[in-house]
Amino acid sequence: MLRIDELHKRFGDVVALDGCSVEVAPGTMLGLLGPNGAGKTTTMRAIFGLVRVDSGTVTWDGTPVDIHRRRRFGFMPEERGLYPKMTVHWQLTHLGKLHGMSHAEASAAANEWLEIVGLSDRRDAKASELSHGNQQRVQLGAALLHNPELVVLDEPFSGLDPIASETLANLLLERARAGTAVIFSSHQLDVVEDLCEDVAIINRGRVVLEGRVTALRAASSRRYVDVTSPSSDDAWVAGLPGARVVQRANGRLRVALDEPMDIAEIARIAGADATQFVVEPPPLSEIFREVANDA
Repeated sequence: MLRIDELHKRFGDVVALDGCSVEVAPGTMLGLLGPNGAGKTTTMRAIFGLVRVDSGTVTWDGTPVDIHRRRRFGFMPEERGLYPKMTVHWQLTHLGKLHGMSHAEASAAANEWLEIVGLSDRRDAKASELSHGNQQRVQLGAALLHNPELVVLDEPFSGLDPIASETLANLLLERARAGTAVIFSSHQLDVVEDLCEDVAIINRGRVVLEGRVTALRAASSRRYVDVTSPSSDDAWVAGLPGARVVQRANGRLRVALDEPMDIAEIARIAGADATQFVVEPPPLSEIFREVANDA
């Protein structure tokens, strides 16, 4: 298990981390969320010793993370770090060797991962000749080809087309199911909600909310009701305390409720035209906005 405990870091007058603490267990995918400047990237860099914290600890299975343990980790930074003049296969092989693999092991793993990410036909291309999205695929291969115990990815979905995003999502799910601990940051909260069981929201250098996505959503007092009705008349919504229509589409209304209501009471007020009701807690994006604004 990765344990980040009470990290503090200042850059001059700027407080980047202010007691940041979070845990990630093997086989778990954690979404690390927060507004710009909240401390997400600094936290990730601290795991790899790229930032020297003022105080606090980073441990794996109770042991401080050192250079030998970091060889068993994989990192995909937001600022991509490929060598532009090196061929794709050569540099994946090189990076694999830096993680302790033999040349033959690294070369075979490079071939395997280029096949997985759909770039086997570009193995001899220079990184500078690839599109931005394909460079990200190579960087993902570099983070995963040595079968790491922990994978940390900073904004991995940024700039990817839908097909590449789906490929990346499936790869991360496979790694988590195989027992790898996965942490990734993203501003695409719908992606986080789809992929992650757990989230930690950072603001001003500290974790202000964490837990299971389903539990955090269920704990909110707000609810949404999707109502199917052939009628365009939504005047009945005014009869629901604190309710408002937030979306209309194809004979469906999405109604936001400030507090839970009995579904039978909603059906009674809606009348006979309304034929179907689906009640849901708020999405992760709404919880994130509430926490970020309150912190």
